Amino acid sequence: MYGFEALTFNIHGGYLEAIVRGYRSGLLTAADYNNLCQCETLDDIKMHLSATEYGSYLQNEPSPLHTTTIVEKCTLKLVDEYKHMLAQATEPLSTFLEYITYGHMIDNVVLIVTGTLHERDVQELLEKCHPLGMFDSIATLAVAQNMRELYRLVLVDTPLAPYFSECITSEDLDDMNIEIMRNTLYKAYLEDFYRFCKTLGGATAEIMSDLLAFEADRRAVNITINSIGTELTRDDRRKLYSNFGLLYPYGHEELAVCEDIDQVRAAMEKYPPYQSIFSKLSYGESQMLDKAFYEEEVKRLCLAFEQQFHYGVFFAYMRLREQEIRNLMWISECVAQNQKSRVHDSVVFIF
Repeated sequence: MYGFEALTFNIHGGYLEAIVRGYRSGLLTAADYNNLCQCETLDDIKMHLSATEYGSYLQNEPSPLHTTTIVEKCTLKLVDEYKHMLAQATEPLSTFLEYITYGHMIDNVVLIVTGTLHERDVQELLEKCHPLGMFDSIATLAVAQNMRELYRLVLVDTPLAPYFSECITSEDLDDMNIEIMRNTLYKAYLEDFYRFCKTLGGATAEIMSDLLAFEADRRAVNITINSIGTELTRDDRRKLYSNFGLLYPYGHEELAVCEDIDQVRAAMEKYPPYQSIFSKLSYGESQMLDKAFYEEEVKRLCLAFEQQFHYGVFFAYMRLREQEIRNLMWISECVAQNQKSRVHDSVVFIF
C-alpha cells in the first residue's frame, strides 16, 4: 500500500538502500567535470580520477593510457557494486536488480549477431560486450543463421527467452532484421519490467512507472527518427512502440505517420515534458536530441533519491553511473584526439 512502506521496507531493504545512497555520494560533481575538461592528456585524467572512487581501479594502469582502458575500469567499478548489491538482496529486490541487466543482455546479443554477420572475430566481439549483460552461452550466438536458430540454440535458457516470442521468424539475419529484433526485444523487456514494478506497488511502482514511461517514449521518438527514409512501414513502426508511456496511444498514432524531424517535433510539442526538450533544438536539427533526452533523464533519476523506501533508487543509481561512464568516455576521446573545443558537447552534468 502506498505510504506504508516505511513499516516494513527496512527489514530487508534498509541496508541496501543505505549502501546505494552511499554509492550515489561518490558520483562526480560539476567541479570534477570542469577539472576533467581542462586535462591535456589521458594521464592527467587518470591523476584527477585517482582522488575519486575510481582511483583504486586505475592506479596500476601503466602509461600510455587508452580511452578503452579508462572506460573498462570505470565499468568494472559499476559491475563490482552491482554484484555486491545483488549478493545482499532478497526477493523481490533481487529480481528487480536482475531486470536492470536485461537491457545490456539485449545489446550484447545484437552486438554479437551483427558482428558475426560482418565476419568479425567472436573473441574480439566478446571483449566489447557489456559485463552486466553476459550469460553462459553468449559465445555460441555466432552459429545462428536466423531468429529461430538463435532462440532454439542459445536464448531459450536465458532470461530473454519470453521476449523472443514476437520476433521468431525464419528470415535470414541482416542489418534491418537485427535492428527490428533489438527494438522488439526492448519493447517486450520494458513492458515486462513495467508490469513487474506495478505488482510491487507503493512508491516503487509510482517512481519506476515514470522512469520507464520516459524510457519508452524516448525509444519511440528514436525509432521514428531512425526509420525516416527507410523501408519500414507505418504499421511496422507502430509495432515497435511500447504499449505504455505518456505518448501511448495517441502520440504513437502521430509518430507512426511522421515523415521528417519537424513533424516529429510538432507531434511531441503537444506533451509539456517533451516540449521543453524540443524547444532546445533548432528546426530540422536532431544531433543534439540525444543529449537533451539524457539531461531530462538525469533530472528524473536524481529526483528518485528524494523519496525513501522504494527500489527506484537502485535503477536510478545504475543509470546515473552509466551516464557518468559515457561522460568520461567522451572527455577521454576528446582529449586523446585533441578535440578539446568539443569537450562540452556531450557531457551531461549529474549534480
